[in-house]
Amino acid sequence: MIRSHGPDDEARVPPPDERDVPAGAAALAKGLYLLDVIGERARPPRFRDLQAATGLPKGTLARLLNTLVLYRLVRHEESDNTYRLGHRVFELAHRVWDSFDLRGAAAPVLDRLAETMRETVALCAIDGSHILYIDQRTRGGAFGFRIEVGRRAPLHCTAGGKALLAFASPQSQRALLDAAPLERFTDRTLVDQDALLADLALTRARGYAVSTSEHVAGVAGVAAPIFDHTGRAIAAIGMFGPSERVTSDQLHVAGRDLMEQARTISGNAGAAAMNIDSYRRPAPHSDPRLRCVLPWGAQLAEGPLWSAREQRLYWVDILAPTVYRFDPETGANDSCPLPRLVSAVAERGSGGLVALTQQGLETLDFATGRLAPMVRPDAHPPENRFNDGKCDPAGRLWGGTMRLDASAPAGSLYRIDASSTATVMDGGFTVSNGLDWSPDGRRLYFADSAAGHVYAYDFDARHGGVSNRRILVALPAQDGRPDGLAVDAEGAIWVAIWDGWSVHRYAPDGTLLETVRLPVPRPTSVCFGGPDLKTLFVTTARVRLPARVLAEAPLSGSLFAMRTETPGIAPRLFAG
Repeated sequence: MIRSHGPDDEARVPPPDERDVPAGAAALAKGLYLLDVIGERARPPRFRDLQAATGLPKGTLARLLNTLVLYRLVRHEESDNTYRLGHRVFELAHRVWDSFDLRGAAAPVLDRLAETMRETVALCAIDGSHILYIDQRTRGGAFGFRIEVGRRAPLHCTAGGKALLAFASPQSQRALLDAAPLERFTDRTLVDQDALLADLALTRARGYAVSTSEHVAGVAGVAAPIFDHTGRAIAAIGMFGPSERVTSDQLHVAGRDLMEQARTISGNAGAAAMNIDSYRRPAPHSDPRLRCVLPWGAQLAEGPLWSAREQRLYWVDILAPTVYRFDPETGANDSCPLPRLVSAVAERGSGGLVALTQQGLETLDFATGRLAPMVRPDAHPPENRFNDGKCDPAGRLWGGTMRLDASAPAGSLYRIDASSTATVMDGGFTVSNGLDWSPDGRRLYFADSAAGHVYAYDFDARHGGVSNRRILVALPAQDGRPDGLAVDAEGAIWVAIWDGWSVHRYAPDGTLLETVRLPVPRPTSVCFGGPDLKTLFVTTARVRLPARVLAEAPLSGSLFAMRTETPGIAPRLFAG
């Protein structure tokens, strides 16, 4: 049952048209409708809530509920007098999945994808230590790549295999990798396990796997996992073609479409916090003050940091993964490719950089790309990664974590002291994101993009403590999601709005002061820079955007800037 909640969640739900109900089945229809109402609620409803939502007479509603409880389709929770879906619903769901015909469910999707992509599309599942292709459609012509049904292929170097490995549980992933050696097939095959694990982390973060000439030279592929009702990856659907014809951009656009179709096959809406589809553009024109200072194609640009020492802007592409250094005067954009996910960087007071990576906090030599472990939080699980990070006025580094696939509220807010001690300050976040402090240092702002909230904490500057978390901004889903943020000298909070085509400026009390429209749907973060700190830099993303949106927003993944009347606050250096 797909749940969809919004601001009108508590409003009355209209019943089906009685004219569509067969004669003699009115009571059954009302009971099934009542099951739908209970399942759609954001919170378990009480009797009066169900009355308001359905409009059923009190006596009728009571009889229906008693019958549903009798058949264990609904259960009554006496502790808070609420109604919830009963265990029988889940027992029946398991039986549906036990008889699930994967090939039958995928067949129309394979037909449709083969026609639209004009390449080979295939369905595969794990078979021992390999993948087994169980269905395919070929539309690639005489020069396409053909896959035979029943063919087995290695896990570690095929798009379908990597998609299934990436979304396996840590225990299953280790068992699968231990079951077979990492055999080399081409000069691009990953045979180093650390390098492969880093690639699998990237796959899980973006939602699909990419393989170019890793198994068969000259063949490119992309695949997305299909999940069952428990969230387990049971198969993968992929597209394959000659690498000279299927470009990197085409692979990433196809990856987004494959993710959507994989959900269609399984009938499972999934748990991704960040949407696949971009919301409709709210305005036809971007703010005239805004200019694109670096046309780029970053998948997920993030973590902008202004260096007063160098008069340069550091920023990262999480999914490349690469750290960049941009010179606003010349337009030069130096790059530092890294071997694993990187989400933010900070300057050290003693010189050099530190980077927040999937493994924790590491020192970074930008000239060589060398990373050296510095802090790995004890409570940091392997399937989590750091996201945004920033230093407080005392030089302590704060960073939020999240699941690689944003599938659960498993993220925490960490404080890393100069002594390299990491402390969990708060938890339960799904997509930990932007953070910054008020000019007087008495407030910490922090965003959870999945929840649509920007939080405010009381901040103890002396001891680095936080308390009294409350919601400062609650953004409706249809308006986008709050992402990275920065505070200006007046205390206003500038927030990048993912899928909102905009940056918002809020007063310290949460009042919306200003909206800056962008020509791209997915701004990711903001920071102040320039000699006077009056230039607002905005990073953006193109990850998971469909071709139609990229055609409308070709500058997605680029770097933007605009002049502001109020300066920002100079970035702080890490004291460690």
